[in-house]
Amino acid sequence: MYDKQKAKTAGKVAIGTATEWYDYFLYGTASALVFEKLFFPNFSQMAGSMAVFAVFGVTLIVRPLGAAIFGHFGDRLGRKSMLAVSILVMGIGTFLIGLLPTWRSIGVAAPITLVFLRLLQGFAVGGEYGGATTMAVEYAPENRRGLYAAIPQMGNPLGMLLGTTSLYLFAQLPQAQFLAWGWRLPFLLSAVMVAIGLYIRLNIAETPAFKRAHSAQHVSRAPLVTLWRNYRRTLLLVILAPAALNVGFYIYSTWSLSYLTHDVGVPIRVPLVAVMAAAALNVFAQPLFGLLSDRYGRKPVYAAGALWLGAVAYPFFWLLQTGSPALITLAMILAITIGHGATYSVQASFFSEAFDTTVRYSGLSVAYHLSAALFSGPATFLAAALVAWTHSTVAISASIVVSALVSLIAIAGLKETRHQPLPDSPEHAEPAAVAGTAEPEAQR
Repeated sequence: MYDKQKAKTAGKVAIGTATEWYDYFLYGTASALVFEKLFFPNFSQMAGSMAVFAVFGVTLIVRPLGAAIFGHFGDRLGRKSMLAVSILVMGIGTFLIGLLPTWRSIGVAAPITLVFLRLLQGFAVGGEYGGATTMAVEYAPENRRGLYAAIPQMGNPLGMLLGTTSLYLFAQLPQAQFLAWGWRLPFLLSAVMVAIGLYIRLNIAETPAFKRAHSAQHVSRAPLVTLWRNYRRTLLLVILAPAALNVGFYIYSTWSLSYLTHDVGVPIRVPLVAVMAAAALNVFAQPLFGLLSDRYGRKPVYAAGALWLGAVAYPFFWLLQTGSPALITLAMILAITIGHGATYSVQASFFSEAFDTTVRYSGLSVAYHLSAALFSGPATFLAAALVAWTHSTVAISASIVVSALVSLIAIAGLKETRHQPLPDSPEHAEPAAVAGTAEPEAQR
């Protein structure tokens, strides 16, 4: 049943999410196109590319820390306040990158400061995903959680679209001007988007599920401890399940831009337009796959997406290597719109429904960002190293296939949650045989 107020709330959450992912992906796109020249100019192409993607991946180390801290206070104090803090911290980091002097001005202090600001971004995004997804799920009608949870996920491709588009527009400047100041403007413009997103988030009411848990005094003093005691097996499976998404997506959407410009030799505008097209279609793919999960179940749709990400691993690079703008765009659509769309949208409801209200923010955030730290960061760095050493993408494709197999094994171990009520209290935790802490039925 359609609920206008709940849909409106999900839309508001999506706007704030788009702002944070704009900031986050803006660095990813810029790192593949300009940061090697500006912050690592004395490095060889191989070393510079690896250094840039090492900085890109370093945020994935601090994302679990942000997830743990934001999750702790989000489960204790509420989702709304933590979402407001996360968008503010992200905005500050992005804006300061736009003001950062380059190697030419301050030498080695430039990349060091860049790493610090990138860490700030990673810390902030650690609180974004779990908070936004939790809020959407807890507002959703029971039979439409897949759709409502997918609406904030639209903010991810929308943020990518906005970030890529802004860089594309300024990249039309003469190269000297773009490298001198043009690349900075998209980062500085994020201040406006953050102000809008912050205003919207401050005007969203706390979720009904959290209010019920708070009223019933079902609030954990130490959500991470409760999570480890009651959801150990689920936590492990939710960390492993997004392996294909985390490896494939960052190679397809970020590292491939560097590969196309450096190794294939196409102009910057070609991969930017291709990513823009795929991201634009992905905005609409997110709710579509969310609806499919409401009808057919979370597991089959999510598993199909993971399988697809692995299946296109070799064709993706074959299409890129043609140098044809049309075929490069097709490759991005196959990988980003379909592969990312089918997994990223569905995991929002799938993983949220696996945890009760007292630990949902923490469980979702920590699992998602630990998975990103384990798979995403090493993926782009390893891809840059492999292509430099082997002059081939075969091993990169093989790594994506392996990650898809890991995902499929983990998905098989998770329960289907489409028809289950959203668990509000700790009594829905894993059985004692698994977690070792569930209470006997008579004590509940």
